[in-house]
Amino acid sequence: MTSNSIGVAVIGGGMAGRAHAAGYRMASTLFGTDRPDVRLVAIADTNQAVADDTAKRYGYERAEYSWQAIAESPDIDAVSVVVANQLHREIVEGLLAAGKHVLCEKPLAGSITDAEAMVAAAADADTIATVGYTYRRSPAIQAIRDELATGRLGDIIHFNGHYWCDYGLDPASPITWRYRGGPGTGALADVGSHLLDMAEFVCGPIVEISGATFATVITERPVPAGVTYGHTKAETTGEMAPVENEDLATFTARFQNGAVGTFSASRVAHQLPDGLGFELFGTSGSAAFDLARAAEFSVSSEGLDRTVNGQRRVIIGPQHPYIQGGLPMDAGGVGHGKAEFFAYQARAFLDQIAGIDILGPLPSFAHALRGMQIVTAVAESARADGAAVKIG
Repeated sequence: MTSNSIGVAVIGGGMAGRAHAAGYRMASTLFGTDRPDVRLVAIADTNQAVADDTAKRYGYERAEYSWQAIAESPDIDAVSVVVANQLHREIVEGLLAAGKHVLCEKPLAGSITDAEAMVAAAADADTIATVGYTYRRSPAIQAIRDELATGRLGDIIHFNGHYWCDYGLDPASPITWRYRGGPGTGALADVGSHLLDMAEFVCGPIVEISGATFATVITERPVPAGVTYGHTKAETTGEMAPVENEDLATFTARFQNGAVGTFSASRVAHQLPDGLGFELFGTSGSAAFDLARAAEFSVSSEGLDRTVNGQRRVIIGPQHPYIQGGLPMDAGGVGHGKAEFFAYQARAFLDQIAGIDILGPLPSFAHALRGMQIVTAVAESARADGAAVKIG
């Protein structure tokens, strides 16, 4: 890192990798010009065509074809790691040893053992190690959190959250790393980990899990003939392989503040490509969010005449987090989508590296390890027919 610029790279050129690549590209336009410049240096992927395409598409200087090339490059300061979960540990440890700042996609690793080793590596490093829980950068979710902080909604009674997707509903979709790894590593780890982090971000720590149930709807899938990316179809070999984890998970939770949580995560929800949402009820108000309408939220509170009170739609505008200076047209009603969350996340990561504490830091590896421990508790509850499991 020079005094006036930060060189960035992304390892993984697939679906989520492109979101990170675009996020860094947008980051230089956000929240003023008094920050170090962002140099878009490299995209790395073992598939050369993917690396070349993503680098060219998002304006990066070059493509690389191994993570080691990123670690060895002196012109790269900060790296997003956006590859299969079980690959995170080796890559992240190598990057930290090479003196790079790291933003690792969630979940932190493919196992608790690997995650613990990564936490230790981060503690020994002189650089920043963070995890990408992207929904923390939603203006609407942050606005709901701020409403709770004012006390207008009262004490939290109930959080009901879901993350329903359809990417696993087609039985012709090939087997990938997402379908391997054992109970708890499927829909729960993939999308449920986002839901759990969002719940704790809004409501505080979860202290107990109970009532967990898993279901695997499609028990085997075709084997791909080559490398697959994201949720896309691929040529297959004609062989079938067993699905090792859950398509659907439901469970309940108890928060430290006494609130009850009800949760469901699915990758077999018909025609819901990205169905994240929640409802939250307090003693004197409520709030709700639906990712399909990302630039708004609903709220109710005491103090209005009963003839006009009820859940009210709030349109996100410059009075809410991240909007002023965070959109090219930062006026009320302009709207935004999920891509902006990655840009806000990238900007916050780069600010953290530069020592600028305005947007707040990204979650640490230790926080991500806790998230994996909650996922493990859900899986333990499911194995024990829904028995309660305490979170340490």
